[in-house]
Amino acid sequence: MNLHTVFVYGTLKRGEPNHHWLQLKDNGYSKFLGKGKTIKKYPLVIASKYNIPFLLHSPGRGENVIGEIYEVDDHMLFKLDTLEDHPYFYVREIDFIQSISSTESTTYETNKEVECWIYFLKQFKPSLMSEPFLVEYHSDGDHAKPYTVHEKRIPGYHAKTDVLLS
Repeated sequence: MNLHTVFVYGTLKRGEPNHHWLQLKDNGYSKFLGKGKTIKKYPLVIASKYNIPFLLHSPGRGENVIGEIYEVDDHMLFKLDTLEDHPYFYVREIDFIQSISSTESTTYETNKEVECWIYFLKQFKPSLMSEPFLVEYHSDGDHAKPYTVHEKRIPGYHAKTDVLLS
């Protein structure tokens, strides 16, 4: 069994609408390792009619984004690729994350650099760069843009239409 580290910044975090994907045993193995933040700055925006968080692949712009670091096996990574529609919607790439202090016990000491897979939006519409950049995502945050779960979305309409270049 191969193990990988993944940085999640949106709906896969604990307390968010898609966190259950990381908890389902049928999806494979996952373990919370601690909180982290991107070493490079990236734009984290909420976009589409479904209010989906996107980490735009535009290094050096935006914020040092806060999220969570998980250890996952091959099967869980495959399931996450399926959820994120990699490589057709989000694109999974390796980058470095800095572990940050947390009130919980964490696997990594503070300020350690951790190599992680991250799901980016790469071929995005330029208009997304004019959206507010977030440091940390919460679906019920003060942004007043609650996430729309898959079960409540319009059949046949995909968020790709709103955010990807044609």
